Amino acid sequence: KTPAPVGVFGPGWKAPSDIRLQLRDDGLILNDNGGRSIHFEPLLPGEAVYSRSESMWLVRGGKAAQPDGHTLARLWGALPPDIRLSPHLYLATNSAQGPWWILGWSERVPGAEDVLPAPLPPYRVLTGMADRFGRTLTYRREAAGDLAGEITGVTDGAGREFRLVLTTQAQRAEEARTSSLSSSDSSRPLSASAFPDTLPGTEYGPDRGIRLSAVWLMHDPAYPESLPAAPLVRYTYTEAGEL
Repeated sequence: KTPAPVGVFGPGWKAPSDIRLQLRDDGLILNDNGGRSIHFEPLLPGEAVYSRSESMWLVRGGKAAQPDGHTLARLWGALPPDIRLSPHLYLATNSAQGPWWILGWSERVPGAEDVLPAPLPPYRVLTGMADRFGRTLTYRREAAGDLAGEITGVTDGAGREFRLVLTTQAQRAEEARTSSLSSSDSSRPLSASAFPDTLPGTEYGPDRGIRLSAVWLMHDPAYPESLPAAPLVRYTYTEAGEL
């Protein structure tokens, strides 16, 4: 068991984006969003393995079909071919009805000293999801900057594109202090100690202070000229980074 990560909703909240798969010579370790570390044997392309203790399947891409009668045969067959056939992708599910969590790698901006093409990293992160009909969600992660590695865009199976607005603790602190200066209800400006620029580590581990603040619909093929003028949802957080 490993500490549950502090995700984009703050301490105590789970998000699928926190799932991570470690690739080691002696095995695979799936770190889920609840703090579990689930160990699997190394997999050959197309091979599937089941953890009875955690009720979790892990499958490596690289095979067009699972054997007839296999628990996951139908669910696997519904996946798009490019996902099924890639030996570099791993897929996890806890049900023969789905969904699949698609574990791949995120692009990053190469450094000046990097040798290109860069090798794939020794881990996989959530890059998408697929339901039992093969409909997918594709996640886009930031390649550089303070939000590098974080999911900031989603495209669904209908082609709709969503933008996820992430904020740092420092940005929220600055906004709170600015708001207190302009508020007629405030007798004095908000101090840095009242809304700090950084967050301390918790029992769950380090907290980068990155939080999901809003979700916008950016593109809808069915109604391209009728996009909402406001976010679909907003989230606010306390000075301690709690939802």
